[in-house]
Amino acid sequence: MSTVAQRASDRVRLPFLLILPAFIVLGIFFVVPYLYLLFMSFMTHTPSAAYVRDFTLKNYEETLRDTFVWKVIWQTLRFGFLTTLATLVLSYPLAYHMARASSRVKGLLMIMLLAPLLVGIVIRSYGWMIVLSDNGLINQLATELNVGPFSLMYNRTGVMIGLVHIYMPFMVLSILGSLQAIDPDLERAARSLGAGTWKTLLRVTWPLSLPGVTSGSVLVFVLTVSAYVTPSLLGGYRVLTVPLLVVQTVQELFDWPLGSALAIVFFIITIAIVGAYLKLMDRLMKGVA
Repeated sequence: MSTVAQRASDRVRLPFLLILPAFIVLGIFFVVPYLYLLFMSFMTHTPSAAYVRDFTLKNYEETLRDTFVWKVIWQTLRFGFLTTLATLVLSYPLAYHMARASSRVKGLLMIMLLAPLLVGIVIRSYGWMIVLSDNGLINQLATELNVGPFSLMYNRTGVMIGLVHIYMPFMVLSILGSLQAIDPDLERAARSLGAGTWKTLLRVTWPLSLPGVTSGSVLVFVLTVSAYVTPSLLGGYRVLTVPLLVVQTVQELFDWPLGSALAIVFFIITIAIVGAYLKLMDRLMKGVA
């Protein structure tokens, strides 16, 4: 083989070798478990074992025809939409301030933002239980001020507060990356041409930061709809989501095939929503460009 052909072969082989470990990890920890889950969803339930190797569509028929399952799916997606929207509204001003702040202030804000990530989700959820419980800090203060108490635990409100707090750093970091890539001279140019602060933000900064908004929204949405610990602790199993329903189906009913079918159906719905959102945002960003 000639030297030129050898170099061309190395250029093709090197990128493949670099991404091979990622493909292996992805295959072992993501593809294989989902394939096994898909296989198990077509098996027959039996009380004496996880499943019987007998092909059936009964699990999917039972899942798709159950109105209660669809209510839980809708409630889970609703949590995902509302949490994503709330984190976006709260995160964008913080990310914008961090992107335009001095290095010293930015470093301090980054430490404050990342510090909660050093604590496990279980501990943070228990912390919110102390704050939001009937005898918690908020209700104690509300009682002293004669404006309460409020019902903040074991309902949608408590779950939403916990989810927004836990996943807000992911949104901030995603948006921050896009904002830092925007040249500040573009904003100065817009203002020198007569655009005010809000018009510059809406017509210049916001469109250019859409890639970060898109990635952050997808990340927060996927993490929210798949959350188990926070809804179970702050919702007290009174607020059902699909992950909780799957676990209950498997642990309490010992129906692995039905739980697998429910997980696969919700996975397909989530992928379809994320795909539609990405396509919409891609068209929007192309229109802006």
